[in-house]
Amino acid sequence: MKKIVSWAFYDWANSAFATTVMAGFFPVFFKQYWSAGREVTLSTFHLGAANSAASIIIALMAPILGAIADRGSSRKKFLFYFASMGIVMTGSLYFVAQGDWELAVLIYALAAVGFSGGNIFYDSLIVIVATQDKLDFVSGLGFALGYLGGGLLFAANVLMTLMPHSFGLADATQAVRVSFVTVAVWWAVFSLPIFFFVKEPKSRGRKVGKAVVIEGFRQLRSTFGKIRKLRVAFLFLIGYWLYIDGVDTIIRMAVDYGLSLGFSSQSLLTALLLTQFVGFPSAIVFGKLGERLGSKTGIYIALVVYLGVTIYGYFMQRESEFYILAVVVGLVQGGVQSLSRSFYARIIPRGQAAEFFGFYNMLGKFAAVIGPLLMGWVSLLGGDPRYSILSISLLFLCGGCILYFVDEEEGRRLAAEIDAASVPEPGEAGG
Repeated sequence: MKKIVSWAFYDWANSAFATTVMAGFFPVFFKQYWSAGREVTLSTFHLGAANSAASIIIALMAPILGAIADRGSSRKKFLFYFASMGIVMTGSLYFVAQGDWELAVLIYALAAVGFSGGNIFYDSLIVIVATQDKLDFVSGLGFALGYLGGGLLFAANVLMTLMPHSFGLADATQAVRVSFVTVAVWWAVFSLPIFFFVKEPKSRGRKVGKAVVIEGFRQLRSTFGKIRKLRVAFLFLIGYWLYIDGVDTIIRMAVDYGLSLGFSSQSLLTALLLTQFVGFPSAIVFGKLGERLGSKTGIYIALVVYLGVTIYGYFMQRESEFYILAVVVGLVQGGVQSLSRSFYARIIPRGQAAEFFGFYNMLGKFAAVIGPLLMGWVSLLGGDPRYSILSISLLFLCGGCILYFVDEEEGRRLAAEIDAASVPEPGEAGG
């Protein structure tokens, strides 16, 4: 249990960035402080472009980094590098001056690259800490701790903005800036357990230096060949690419959407906080649901709810309705993420998990390129942000249709064949 909890605590650590920065304060601060005086549709477009730029960078890097990490037993090392980058950049947001939206976008994009890049190697470590029958539970535990940890710090940060003088701060603006620093510290401190207590086994034929890079490229090339054989995993990735786009877009753009409708930032942040605490027990429940009904069924339940969210969001008129939306999203957000991760872990070769999770994250991040830009473009073109939220429903529909054709048992069989074929011949282990 020590290594399971230590692994899951990284979700507790980095979810502070996802909650306080990505979903909460950055969209509000970007629109009201760094983009003060600009049209709301233009700032929405800039925010969407920033999220998309970060996604493009990590999407291009993800597969080769995963391949290199597998060949050199370097998953934890790469996790450390990317986490450090995200932590430093997040803390640096404190120093960005009012009106300097270009610098804010740059630093935020780099922090998002650190956050997303680290998740490639964090996700891949799940096959080390969990057995096949416990993947749903362990994945759900990670997301549950993420919601709780991210929610607790976000609650403290919101209190800082509501009562800045009680914390020795001049005003709400300073409180938001200090919140970026608290996220960096939180992320750094609670990342320590995974580095100390999760032991990464040495790969067969482990190499170092330039050799591991060369072998990483070779493995990446061979993976494209395996994709033809791992047709189930490939089909799942296409469906995942579509529906997770909608999930990530709602996470990153919900507050901006509410601001565009004229809702107060205080109400929106409170609703986001509500999502976090609803998400904590819900992620654990979805983990158990996956064990009982199957991961695929659990994912379908979440997608149906998300489809309803986009339609409800289009007709939303009052701030009280945003609270209802926040609760509903909280019920399924962690579930669809955790079950997708555990489902995918079952249908890929365990010995090449970082590489295949590199593809998993690559497609997820390429999807996040489309979603935020789609919302920004539709909002700008139509002159009404309501059309932007409705457009996301297409992604849930298309992703769910493709998921229907994914056969989990066939995927497990094909992955087992790849693992068996990768066992080296006698005398080959030395590389």
